[in-house]
Amino acid sequence: MKTAIITSADSKYYPLLCELLASIKRHPQSADMTIGIINAGLTDQQVETLKSQNHLVVDGIWPIPLSKRRLKGRDFLKACISRPFIPELFPSFDFYIWLDADTWVQDWSAIDLLLAGAKKTGLAVVPQVDRAYGKTMRISWFGPIPYRPRSFYYSNARKAFDFKTARLLFPYPTINAGVFAMAGNAPHWKRWQELIRKALKKGNVFTAEQLTMGMMIYLENYPAERLPAPCNWLCDTKPLYDPTQHRFIEPYLPHQPLGILHLSGYDSMRSDKSVLTDITFTDGTVHQMSLRYREAAQ
Repeated sequence: MKTAIITSADSKYYPLLCELLASIKRHPQSADMTIGIINAGLTDQQVETLKSQNHLVVDGIWPIPLSKRRLKGRDFLKACISRPFIPELFPSFDFYIWLDADTWVQDWSAIDLLLAGAKKTGLAVVPQVDRAYGKTMRISWFGPIPYRPRSFYYSNARKAFDFKTARLLFPYPTINAGVFAMAGNAPHWKRWQELIRKALKKGNVFTAEQLTMGMMIYLENYPAERLPAPCNWLCDTKPLYDPTQHRFIEPYLPHQPLGILHLSGYDSMRSDKSVLTDITFTDGTVHQMSLRYREAAQ
């Protein structure tokens, strides 16, 4: 079975990309996997460096014509909306694993689960739900009357499609499109491409791929294996750190090791590796640490 790990970056995310690649390569299980990178604004030198490391690098695409007014020079959005077209950009693989450039692999068990899920149902995803996470939706109140519902799906589906679609999606937890795995022959790809083209006509470019993945799963019942949060831990909920094992773990029992860490909610840390945050250790002490991968080659 030929497997490709696919990611994407622009020149600003290049340091994060290098850290992700280093976190993958340190696991011997990655030796038989191909790494593909969607160019969403890398410099020519960065592209040449990546190619010299035997990575596949292809340019991202715009699935439909988009005006300059909507794009505002944000070529990095190709990293988002090119995802449903991965089999066309990197053909002839049996399985594809997508990892955002601001993720890194701590424990290979997450990759194994992603592949197992894709083999089982065609698609493996990680919903943004965990007992440690906060609210997934919000509602404003006018006295005792709830109004103005807000959630990722509701806000984006109402703009891209209609109120009916938004209402149907509102109760569901968001499926995070930053980490997933899909079989190369899964029927999901074609439908995802159709939905994202529709969403891009009126909706937000930035959120189109995540919105339409959720529509495909929740509203159209495309099969998907839902994996636990350690397979894509959103770091805006801080993990615990085990100094004896030198690894991040989930904050509550049984303190399972986190497989993939996703630097969500840390804009300053993503742009500057020297930025630190308070992290609680298993002994209860608090230390200043970075959540970025710490063993990347300089």
